[in-house]
Amino acid sequence: MDESKIEKTLVLIKPDGIQRSLIGEIVQRYERIGLKLIGLKMLVPTSDFVEKHYTLDPEWRMKNGEKTIQAYKEKGENPPTEDPMEMSGMTLEKLKKYMSSSPVIAMVWKGANAVKIVRKITGGTEPLTSDVGTIRGDYVLDSYQISDASDRSIRNLVHASGSVKEAEDEINLWFKPEELMKYKLVQEHILYDVNLDGILE
Repeated sequence: MDESKIEKTLVLIKPDGIQRSLIGEIVQRYERIGLKLIGLKMLVPTSDFVEKHYTLDPEWRMKNGEKTIQAYKEKGENPPTEDPMEMSGMTLEKLKKYMSSSPVIAMVWKGANAVKIVRKITGGTEPLTSDVGTIRGDYVLDSYQISDASDRSIRNLVHASGSVKEAEDEINLWFKPEELMKYKLVQEHILYDVNLDGILE
């Protein structure tokens, strides 16, 4: 087994996931593919903590603002502002209100290519355009059009780290090292061993 492929990634079940009693369904999706849960906690994050989470990447504000402005234009609509920093500031305020409105569940999942696997299972940011079979595609009917009209964040159940570096930074924000468990699962023998040795009696 190539240990370099083993990754850790952060998943947050957002307030709408908690309120809709989808915790078990969401956890099951990641468990079922063979990922190992090594960290778990429930908390109500403060607005400041939510801002810290979304701005761990110093370029997030600019990228998010540019992407949002572009999305407005692609739909043939005028963005509220042409300034990416102002645009992302508006997005951030909505996120802070959304993410601090109720408990969230923070989890760390570990396994081969965990970051990409979790993103694939989770689906795209907008539930409307997420593939059937993904968490967002199967359990949410929200869209950018609906959330924009309501002047709120899109409700898409979960947050999942976008890269190995992002996962590392986010895990360090949400968890202390001693809160991450080190243990073996029997199924790892089936998933990762070169040969299925010692199974036959």
